[in-house]
Formats: sequence, C-alpha cells, structure tokens
Amino acid sequence: MSERPHTPLLDTVDTPADLRKLKQEQLRQLSDELRAEMIDAVGTTGGHLGSGLGVVELTTAIHYVFDTPTDKLVWDVGHQCYPHKILTGRRDRIRTLRQGGGLSGFTKRAESEYDPFGAAHSSTSISAALGFAVANKMQQRPGRGIAVIGDGAMSAGMAYEAMNNAEQAGNRLVVILNDNDMSIAPPVGGLSAYLARMVSSSEYLGLRSMASKIARKMGRRVWGGLEKAEEFARGMVTGGTMFEELGFYYVGPIDGHNLDHLIPVLENVRDSEQGPVLIHVVTQKGKGYAPAENSADKYHGVAKFDVVTGEQKKSKGGPPAYQNVFGETLAKLANDDPKICAITAAMPSGTGVDKFAKAHPDKAFDVGIAEQHGVTFAAGLAAEGMRPFAAIYSTFLQRAYDQVVHDVAIQNLPVRFAIDRAGLVGADGCTHAGSFDITYLATLPNMVVMAAADEAELAHMTYTAAKYDDGPIAFRYPRGAGTGVEIPEQLEQLEIGKGRVVREGSKVAILSLGARLEEAKKAADQLEAKGLSTTVADMRFAKPLDTALIEKLMRSHEVVVTVEEGAIGGLGAHVLTFASDEGLTDSGLKVRTMRLPDIFQDQDDPTKQYDEAGLNAPHIVDTVLNALRHNSTGVEEARA
Repeated sequence: MSERPHTPLLDTVDTPADLRKLKQEQLRQLSDELRAEMIDAVGTTGGHLGSGLGVVELTTAIHYVFDTPTDKLVWDVGHQCYPHKILTGRRDRIRTLRQGGGLSGFTKRAESEYDPFGAAHSSTSISAALGFAVANKMQQRPGRGIAVIGDGAMSAGMAYEAMNNAEQAGNRLVVILNDNDMSIAPPVGGLSAYLARMVSSSEYLGLRSMASKIARKMGRRVWGGLEKAEEFARGMVTGGTMFEELGFYYVGPIDGHNLDHLIPVLENVRDSEQGPVLIHVVTQKGKGYAPAENSADKYHGVAKFDVVTGEQKKSKGGPPAYQNVFGETLAKLANDDPKICAITAAMPSGTGVDKFAKAHPDKAFDVGIAEQHGVTFAAGLAAEGMRPFAAIYSTFLQRAYDQVVHDVAIQNLPVRFAIDRAGLVGADGCTHAGSFDITYLATLPNMVVMAAADEAELAHMTYTAAKYDDGPIAFRYPRGAGTGVEIPEQLEQLEIGKGRVVREGSKVAILSLGARLEEAKKAADQLEAKGLSTTVADMRFAKPLDTALIEKLMRSHEVVVTVEEGAIGGLGAHVLTFASDEGLTDSGLKVRTMRLPDIFQDQDDPTKQYDEAGLNAPHIVDTVLNALRHNSTGVEEARA
C-alpha cells in the first residue's frame, strides 16, 4: 500500500483558533511551512521580505499563546506583518499584496479583525496597545494590548513617552521588543533562555510578590531598598535596567527563533499578574532564506524575485532615480561648500543621503526614526551658520510639523527640506503618499516651496536651496525614475518665485507644479489637435507665487487650469486666492484647479492611481473642454 500523502499543517490553519488546536511539537513544522509560503508570495508580488522572515516563529508563538483577536496585537511598522496575515484568514489573498484591490502591505483595520490598528509609520504600537489595554480594563472586558516593536522603532521618542505612561495598564500590556540586528544584546544560549523562563515564572513572581508584601510591612525604606536591589541584581544578569526604570518588568533576551524558549516565556507572561512586561526577543532579518540572511539591506524591501536564486527582477537601465540625483548633486555641491551637511531619519538610501555620506561621511547624519529631532537638529545647525539639508519623505515630515513651524519657520532659519516621495507612491499606498506637503508648507510665513518637474529641475533646485540663506526652503520630488532629461553640468540658481513658460499659446493656459508637467504637455498636444492654442507653464514655486506670470496668463487666456500632485489647499488654492484678491476673474475668465481627490487612495500601479485621481493628460483635456462648454462665468473647481 502506498503511504497517504502528507498534508501540510499550514493547510489546516485558517485562523489562530485553528493554530491553537495543534500540539506544541507541531509548531516547528508549521513555522517552516509559513516561511516558505511567505517567500513564495513575496517572490510573486514583491514587498518587504527580511523583517517578516525574522518574525515567523514569533508570530506563530504569539497567536498560539494569546487569545487573538480578543487580545489586541499591534505590529509596529506593519511591514513585518506578512506571516501574521497568512495565519489570520488571508492566505488565499496573500499573492495580492500591495496590488490594486489586494491586501495592504501593512496592517489595516478595514482588512481584518486581527488588525486592530493600522501601522505603517513607526513607533506607534506601544501607545496604541496601551490604549487597547486601558480601554478593556476600564470597561471590565477581557483582552490585553500586545505591541511588537522593532528596535529601529525604539529610536523614536514616542515609544518612550508611551512606556512612561504604561503603568496604568498593569498586566494587560505586553511589549515585545523585536531586536533584529543585535543592537541591544544577544541571547546567551541556554543560560539566557533558562533565566528568561525563571524570572517570568509564576514561582519566581509569586516569591517576589510575597517578599514585596513583607518588605512593605517593614517600612517604605526597607521595601524601596530591597526592590532596587532585586532590580539591580536581575539587570546585572539579564539586562533591561532602562526598561525597569520606565516601569516595565523586563524578561530576556531570548532567541526569537526557538519555539521551545519562546512559548514558555509567553505563557508565563500571559498567566502572570506582573505588569506591564517587556519581553526582549532577538531575531535575524531574513531568517531561513539564504539570500536575505546574507544581504539584509537589499532584501528589506524587494521587487519580484526568483525564489530559487534570489535574483530580483528589477528593470535595468533607464533614467536615474530622483533620490540619487539629489544625493549625487548635493555631494558635488559640498565639494565646494564646506557648510553643506545632510540629515536623514533612518532612510539614507531611500533619500539619496547614502550617496552624499559616501563622499562626505563627516557631514551626513542619520538620526534614526526621529524626524522631530532631525528637524530641530537641522535648525540648530542652521542657526550656527551651517547649510543643512533635511532629506525626509513627505509622509514622514508630517511627524515633525510642529518643529517645522516652531523651530524653523518662526525663527526664519535657513533649513533646506529635500522632500522625497512627493505625490502618489504606488504599492505603498495611502500611508506613504506625499499628498499634503504643499498645503502644510505653503501656508507657513517665511517658507519657500518648490516642486521639481524632472531630474534636471531637481538638480537646479538643490543648487538653488544651497545658495539660499534668507530662510527655510523646501523642494519636493516624486518616487522612482526621472524622465530621462539630461542634467546640465552647470547648474542654474533659480530666481525665487519665478516660473517658466515651456510652451506658448493663446486660448488655454495650463499651470503645472511638479512632475505632472509631462502630462500637461501631452494634454497641450491633444488640445492643439482640437484647435485650442495652449500655453504650458512650469510654475516651479508654490510659494512665493509667480504673480506676474499668473496675471499675464489670466489676462490673455480664456481658460486657466492648475495641475498639481497634492491635496486641496496647495497651488490651486493659492492661485484662486490671488485671482480673487486682484479681481482677475471678474471678466469671465474660467479657472479650474486639478489636484488629488479628497480621499486616501489605496495601493495600485502609479499610472492607475493618477487615473483614479484624474490627473493624467486626458483628464486635463476634459477639464479644459468642460470649462469651455460651461455657459456661466466665474470660478469652479474641477472634480477629480
């Protein structure tokens, strides 16, 4: 008789409730199958790989021990959540990750009850988990708050603010520190595992509780002295003194890939009255997949790849990426200007600061996931005469808005903001889209705001910012490759607040800000084919506006359309305000503004995202034609 075919354990697990039916000795096989499934899925879709591979066993153990979704599990920087998604009813859709209409690459409340809190930015998990824990405590309902936070996310102050307020949650809050680059302390084999089990065991905690009660009766002085002595002794052996000072009971470090070590500790913590608790787990990025283990940086986020060889299927050749144009341009400028320096917040390669750092290592600063500090640090540098460039993604600069206002703009300090990922960003979706920076920066007194239409313009704007010492200045540019234009050897210092006309016409004027310029020129071609003479202007500046150019075009054209890759309140709003103040629309001029719609757009191919937003050439043409067909005079806003 032939043997019955082997049924993968993963096929029997659709939810954590199914997982909890397995025997503990089966979890190693399940984790191996889970890891293989994740590798195959990300090989198909692309996405974040290394971090997820590092938490396969941890994910399995958490869902096995805790009562999710009653216990609320929050993943910090949710790109490590792919194994979690597979185990929580989404395996059948895992190959739609980061695709239009598919699963988000991060945790998302609308997707599953197992995603209680959306997390794509960093360092929010402890605050959110604390909120869940206290809410359940106040309502006398079961349920803990469990935060899994990577040590990179622990570089942000918000994590410590949350920990400093965690005591009120008691044993309902569990923080798991996923130390995935050995930056705090390595686990020390069997001894470390034994100590972690021992200090989290009910016997030890019971004895500790009894000793505390006796010591209290002996007086506050004795009790306080014994408590400090016990913490010190435990800290000498296991580490974690800092977390103890913040009010956490520290357990660890333990091997995050050894289920025989993980599960007893998690069970001890689950059943304990001690709390809040921090469990220090050491994992390896890319665990179980050799290419990712050997090159963690390159396999943090990947394109589609061959699972067997690990080779990523990236397109070869083509124009340079915008961030590389910025980094290389800034490095060249710093050769002649010793005051130039660069700051990034844990995104050196994403912002191009790595290119600068290679040429000028003593002038590049990676402050970690600490945008607030980074902006104020740049303000301090500027106040002392340096020329700092704060290179921060648009979506991450939101985290430091108060510092931009209070520490930079009010003091009129010449900090240069290089704003990457402006506009829509494709597979990363709404959490990473650069939708709001024009609006939130152009509203500030003293601020200059530029937007690059192509890579040559980006180089000119980098040079212009380096030369501008009169106050803060920002320039934004999109994600991905440029348009292929040649970057001149001799860069131009742009006149502040002056745009350029790239095409002359007489009936329709398209005022473009940023990387929609190519679509504006395509629209002009299509309008010309319909007999509508069209001017295209690259405004370059959202603030200050080129009011002379705007007035000239409004007085000489029948229709004026503004186009930008930003939310309402940006270029279009400023142009309309100027036109209203000057009475330029009183003669029947038709003005239309085109911008991102008032929604958070989900992930998709960027071209499809801009189709949804109504910002491609056909939409510009339709906006013009509808304006010309409109019988009434005055001002309207085109609806995307």
